[in-house]
Amino acid sequence: MISSGDTAWMLVATALVMLMTPGLALFYGGMVRSKNVLGTMMHSFMCLGLVSVLWVLFGYSMAFGPDLGGVIGTLDWAGLSGVGMDPGPYSDKIPHLVFCAFQLMFAIITPALITGAFAERMKFSAFVLFTILWTTLVYFPVCHWVWGGGWLGKMGALDFAGGTVIHINSGVAALAAAIIMGRRRGYRQEPFYPNNITLTMLGAGLLWFGWFGFNAGSAVAANGVAGLAFFTTHVATASAALSWIIFEYIIRKKPTSLGFASGAVAGLVAITPGAGFVTPLPAMIIGFVAGMLCYFAILAKERLGYDDSLDVVGVHGVGGLWGALATGLFASVGGTGLFYGNPHQFLVQLIGALAAIVFSLVMTSVILFAIKKIVGLRVEEEDEVQGLDQSVHGETGYYLT
Repeated sequence: MISSGDTAWMLVATALVMLMTPGLALFYGGMVRSKNVLGTMMHSFMCLGLVSVLWVLFGYSMAFGPDLGGVIGTLDWAGLSGVGMDPGPYSDKIPHLVFCAFQLMFAIITPALITGAFAERMKFSAFVLFTILWTTLVYFPVCHWVWGGGWLGKMGALDFAGGTVIHINSGVAALAAAIIMGRRRGYRQEPFYPNNITLTMLGAGLLWFGWFGFNAGSAVAANGVAGLAFFTTHVATASAALSWIIFEYIIRKKPTSLGFASGAVAGLVAITPGAGFVTPLPAMIIGFVAGMLCYFAILAKERLGYDDSLDVVGVHGVGGLWGALATGLFASVGGTGLFYGNPHQFLVQLIGALAAIVFSLVMTSVILFAIKKIVGLRVEEEDEVQGLDQSVHGETGYYLT
């Protein structure tokens, strides 16, 4: 029988995860230059529209439909045929449609994360094509591999709420996009100041808040595992934010608000794959290491010279990879990791991470080169200099008098 308590919780969790995408828009929007604030925020909001339509037409069926060779779901549920108010195969306590809605919010935010890598320079038409193709050809298959009955799930890969499916996947795609798109004009030749760190702090707060639905909701029930995921999410995030600040102070002698916000997001990312599999103390360790690793990954980007505009690779790629592997080390609830006597789990986590890295890197590169041939990737030089808000959207983020 359907549980009203579990259903109510999953509806709330779904709304919380939906709020994360506008939160991401604020987080990203505050970090770009003022002439690109609306164009950058528009990317996240467009993902809400585009991916929702894809999900209903065929996306949910590809990601969670009946398994086809361990690689992809069939189209049996296209148009959400047979997905209704009765329980589905992924939970006998909530309506199938509620589970579908919850998973939709994950599908929306994943391509939105990538947009931070090419902020301030991609054509809007190219962005729309990229979102449609990448979500269909990369996100849906990897989601099926892990959560929809595919080969990684059958192998025993642990990914409670999306370390591999969402963060490694989007982080690697961001790396490919940053390299193929090339640097922003003027990069390293003139200062690129964030237009409004206050917006970014607000976005980070909304992400932290919404992430409770992201992780605790992945228990798909109002139970003890949801409570565990809720708590581990919070303490890992707090630990990572403090860790980032500590190392920022050691290296640059200035603990910044942007550093705290970035560290918090790094902690959220890193705990995502293990939120319901680890206990609070290991969660704090995972968070602390994530803050350190992601901070140094940002410093490494400056040395390597690629222009990942909003540090998607350093936070989501590195944080997601560490979180997936750390789950193979620290898991002790619903599975056991290396530190609890099961070294095989770490190997499985490594295989899953490597599979996502290779697949996402190759497919994203193919998609970007195809779009480059069809419509081109970058806006014209004068449009980029003017800013995408005016040149692409005909708007201005701030009217100051």
